[in-house]
Amino acid sequence: MISAPGLPGVVRLLDGRRGDPRAHRRYEISLSVDYKLLSKGRVERLGSGQTLNMSTGGVCFRCMDPLPPDRSIELMMDWPFLLEGVCPLRLVMRGRIVRIDGWRVAVRVQHHEFRTAGARTLRVVPLARPRSTAR
Repeated sequence: MISAPGLPGVVRLLDGRRGDPRAHRRYEISLSVDYKLLSKGRVERLGSGQTLNMSTGGVCFRCMDPLPPDRSIELMMDWPFLLEGVCPLRLVMRGRIVRIDGWRVAVRVQHHEFRTAGARTLRVVPLARPRSTAR
């Protein structure tokens, strides 16, 4: 048996990386998602689902419609936080379907952006003036 100094430390380091080989950390988050299945830049199909987890590099979502692998897709989600506490945001992600496992669809994200979805404002209704009863 050949012994190499430091080998046990390297093995421990490599064993720690086996758990999750993804480049980006995934966050479990459940958001309603609308999708557009794209073909040659055109919308082929619309649908909806629920996110299971996401990162800057990918999204996994549950969808009741069977989707084909290796296709372009656009995902749209209402972000749960307001911009400056006032303006709702919509997260739009574009990418490719890389894996389908039953109802789970994994997408590798190639582009993402936040879009404003209109300002939520407090509507002030002026009080009606009491009518004068004296004529």
